Amino acid sequence: MKKLLFLSLVLLFTSSLQAQQETGYYTYGVEGIKAASLPGPGFYYKMYNAYYSSDKLMDGNGDEMDIDFDVTVFANVHRFIYITNKKFLGADYGMNIIVPLVSTDLSIGAFGISDSQFALADITVEPVILGWHKDRFDAAFAVAAILPVGKYDMTEAVSTGKGMWTGMVTFGGTYYLTKNKLWAASALCRYETHSEKDDYKVTTGDGFGFEWGVSKTIPKANAVWELGVTGYAGWQVSDDKGADVFYDANDHDRQFAIGPSVRMIIPKLNMVFSLQAEKEFGVKDRSEGFMSCLSFVKGF
Repeated sequence: MKKLLFLSLVLLFTSSLQAQQETGYYTYGVEGIKAASLPGPGFYYKMYNAYYSSDKLMDGNGDEMDIDFDVTVFANVHRFIYITNKKFLGADYGMNIIVPLVSTDLSIGAFGISDSQFALADITVEPVILGWHKDRFDAAFAVAAILPVGKYDMTEAVSTGKGMWTGMVTFGGTYYLTKNKLWAASALCRYETHSEKDDYKVTTGDGFGFEWGVSKTIPKANAVWELGVTGYAGWQVSDDKGADVFYDANDHDRQFAIGPSVRMIIPKLNMVFSLQAEKEFGVKDRSEGFMSCLSFVKGF
């Protein structure tokens, strides 16, 4: 999140909060264990319930800003996945669409700012998903476009949309540390690039990040349990650009997080439940807080 203090003084708080939010689209910390292992052919519905809270806004040096900052975000996200029976380069080919509903509450006491919003956020369309499944590893590759259909207003402190188009490439793998696949390590990487903002001459810098996990599988009679440690890391890798970049574009946001994760698979019902809770650390130029996500998958 970007350069609040400087722009608040210059632009009477409003557009400053938009500049503060010049981060990428993807929300890390929602996939959990074996993030890079895709399902086999079929239709799947996945629902994420992600909750993020923070009372710290960090500057470009990683120091907390004394502005009485507090934000909470709840996202109820609906993902529709179709993996076909077709193969491409030896991989299962599929596609998916992601529809998020987001509630955000923000307050900054130092500036007398308090705002909230619940609305549809920007939709992700992923027309290319490739998933490979081998004896000791899984691999994934995908290409997506994020469409700016969510509500966006640069004069408001909170917007559920970002007001920009984004292209995103996803790639990663899961390696099974033992032949029986009871131990696994995974990493799923994403790279984002963005268009110029609507009504605001700023192009957010490119972003790169990944979600990782190490897990142990515990088979039981009616369910399979997976316990592990998961986390994420993300960096802005290029400068923000444009005529409305009044802040230091060399300040690039950064985030890290780690925490426990559990997943329960019910084969007879073709259902999966997962829960992870991750604490952020080492953050620069954005909020530092706590991320948790409860998700549910049903295959048809």
